[in-house]
Amino acid sequence: MKSFQEKNMTDNQRIAKIIHTLRKAVKALPTPSVTLVGRKWNDPFLVLVSCILSLRTKDQTTLGASQRLFALANNPEKMLKLSVEKISSAIYPVGFYRTKARNIRAICKDLVEKFYSHVPDEIDVLLTLQGVGRKTANLVLTEGFGKLAICVDTHVHRISNRLGYVKTKMPEETEMALRAKLPKKFWIEYNALLVVWGQNICRPISPLCSQCLARPWCPQKGVDKKR
Repeated sequence: MKSFQEKNMTDNQRIAKIIHTLRKAVKALPTPSVTLVGRKWNDPFLVLVSCILSLRTKDQTTLGASQRLFALANNPEKMLKLSVEKISSAIYPVGFYRTKARNIRAICKDLVEKFYSHVPDEIDVLLTLQGVGRKTANLVLTEGFGKLAICVDTHVHRISNRLGYVKTKMPEETEMALRAKLPKKFWIEYNALLVVWGQNICRPISPLCSQCLARPWCPQKGVDKKR
């Protein structure tokens, strides 16, 4: 097999090869919880709430918490009828569950009072909601609305740099670099593909490079120890 250095490809030719390869490879791996919520309910509000719950929380825990909460309330008006304590109890044990419960109620209040109970589909407006950062806002756009956006979490940031596709230090820098470079046809799926790959193969410590189907096109930037 030719090495990465021997493959005379542009960065975008390489990333296309990698994305096409990962599309097939991830079918045998668990789907991220927020993506599952988007597919199951097809509701921007539920995707937004699930995104809030997912922060610093494992996918399995996020999905269970989402299902319990949505059984109690599945729109902003119903959610506002729940107390912070009731929401906290439903979403436990997600990380920072009390803070997230307060944020969810605050978001629902804004949605009802300012946006006619509809989740806005513009990133700058989403960022005005309590507890919503760029990662969450972009994920709501892609998974909730199917709109072009690039969600960058730790997996996307790490793998994009390992691939040598970008050279950045912070996730927000990675988002801007990807917006400028990544072909738009890959924007929506990029996060889900790299999250699955990052959780299972391209792990933060000692990645499983020997099992990586993208290895022919990866220079393994910054990888000191691998398996």
